[in-house]
Amino acid sequence: MAERNLDFDKVIERKKTDCLKYDFAEKRGMPKDVLSFWVADMDFKVSSYIEDALIERVQHGIFGYSEVQTPYFETVRDWMKKHHNWEPQEKWLVKTPGIVFALAMAVKAYTEKGDGVLVQLPVYYPFSEVIEDNGRRVVSNTLYLGEDNRYHIDFEDFERKIKEEKIKLFFLCNPHNPVGRVWTREELITLGDICVKNNVIVVSDEIHHDFIWKGEHEVFANIKSEYEKISITCTSPSKTFNIAGMQISNIFIPNSTLRRKFRRELDAAGISQMGTMGLVACEAAYKKGEAWYQAMCAYVKDNFAFAKQYVEEYLPGVTMIDSEGTYLVWLDFRGTGLSSEELDRRIIYEAKLWLDSGKIFGESGKGFQRINAACPRSVLKEGLDRIRSIL
Repeated sequence: MAERNLDFDKVIERKKTDCLKYDFAEKRGMPKDVLSFWVADMDFKVSSYIEDALIERVQHGIFGYSEVQTPYFETVRDWMKKHHNWEPQEKWLVKTPGIVFALAMAVKAYTEKGDGVLVQLPVYYPFSEVIEDNGRRVVSNTLYLGEDNRYHIDFEDFERKIKEEKIKLFFLCNPHNPVGRVWTREELITLGDICVKNNVIVVSDEIHHDFIWKGEHEVFANIKSEYEKISITCTSPSKTFNIAGMQISNIFIPNSTLRRKFRRELDAAGISQMGTMGLVACEAAYKKGEAWYQAMCAYVKDNFAFAKQYVEEYLPGVTMIDSEGTYLVWLDFRGTGLSSEELDRRIIYEAKLWLDSGKIFGESGKGFQRINAACPRSVLKEGLDRIRSIL
């Protein structure tokens, strides 16, 4: 049976489905009729193979405690091997309800109250939230925007912050959300060698690793055996296959001591089995979702090209940062002369758009906006048209 859900132009009504992206505008302080581009899930139907697997499981009619066995791991491993040239081992696998949850467990497992945890702002805002909410301090090796319209790492500052702040834990975002960098092997080696030298544990959030537009994704733990020993590699099918609501992530921790500490925090949080449907969806996605995945990526890549051309032609003072990965567009509005507050006001109340304001990603994100481009092109055009109307 062939894949059925390949019409990515189709606009699917998501309102009144308890959808976070669309149904909670007023509760989140937005106008009722905003058009949403904020949270990172897609407006596409999932692979028909995922649908079929879930329906089959539902028709069984019993939903008791469930766990997966070796075939589940083999399916995940085969995807990683095919797409990322990485072969994790089954004993490394720890399943969690999500990557943000795993980040919080890592903070608890590997640091003490008051410790600094290193991030690279502007970065996915839950990084900072799980650090601060657990009584630790956010320390930033802030990225800088180069003349090549790409973000870069200040490596001298990176090492200096580690030494001055006595850093034990670093959150790596690769591909980077929201700036869209796919860190090169050379960049990762420079980071990794510094971390090894200074005994820093690296939690590598690689959830967007299946969205690579330029370059090649390098699994941090796979570059050197020394990195494997200090790595917690966070993966999930949730972004790739649009199943974030299924609450399933696959975390790989090769170092048995680090894995034991991590599992101890899971036990303390009362986490044991994952939800049945998440496990079913994950296995079906990695086993049978290839055709859907390839078609979806081609569509989203074309959306990026469309957005870039639109910004250059119709949005004076706005620059679209060159993206190498993720399905998130990072727009620089600083050339418009608008303050970040005025920009937010116009976008929300005049354009009636719900985007992710850059300021939530850190001080260095002010003047930027993040837009989710994993939607039908007609919807993306409508959003860009509304931005055009307020400039």
